[in-house]
Amino acid sequence: MSTPPSAARTDEVVRLTGVSRTYGTERTLVRALDDVTIGFRRGTFTAVMGPSGSGKTTLLQCAAGLDRPTAGSVQIDGQELTKLGEKELTLLRRDRIGFIFQAFNLLPALTVADNVALPLRLAGRKPERGAVLQALERVGLAARASHRPGELSGGQQQRVAIARALIARPAVLFGDEPTGALDTRTALQVLRLLRDAVHHEGQTAVVVTHDPVAASHADRTVFLADGGVVDELYGASADTIAERMTHLGAWGDRFSDFAEGAV
Repeated sequence: MSTPPSAARTDEVVRLTGVSRTYGTERTLVRALDDVTIGFRRGTFTAVMGPSGSGKTTLLQCAAGLDRPTAGSVQIDGQELTKLGEKELTLLRRDRIGFIFQAFNLLPALTVADNVALPLRLAGRKPERGAVLQALERVGLAARASHRPGELSGGQQQRVAIARALIARPAVLFGDEPTGALDTRTALQVLRLLRDAVHHEGQTAVVVTHDPVAASHADRTVFLADGGVVDELYGASADTIAERMTHLGAWGDRFSDFAEGAV
């Protein structure tokens, strides 16, 4: 396993300790996560990779407080999530967590500016003067503030979703295949925006992806298989990431076949 850079535990925005998540009854038990311990440092961009059923989406959901682990501890900015009630979890997700999904989840009846401001308004907060326009400027869409989502391309809609996720300056930004519905060129633009938000604004991002090219934009790539973390790479190229994936057990053979067929 690659040796990570040394870092103090106190610099971790997200920390999972001994997290397991099981589903079903004793006879039909599925162990989606199996005693996972991992941390995500402030100001870093982490990609999470693995096959279908490896636990990557469950890891994201537990880390973000969208799903409760069967065992273990989840902390965000020092706040223990597993002890919070549903109302407290909802408030924490609203105030401290940003989300970007493959589906853009923009409200078609609202303008781009109103979509970006929505998280603050739902929290009963009025956006600071110029904050929405500044957020749109960061993603290159200030000129589209008065447009509706239906008037934008898919890549532009995802950039609006990024601006919406970042406007409240969350402790951590979670993405579930955020570039999965985009063409290669547009996906690269979105990934560069995420990387810039991390490196220039001090944000923390954790993104699930199946694409080695997308993962190569991250500082760190975490590999999951059979519900556990099996390896990590730091600053790796797309070729190195793809090569590592082909050696992660039986499913790696399937990835290798897929990669060869895609050439």
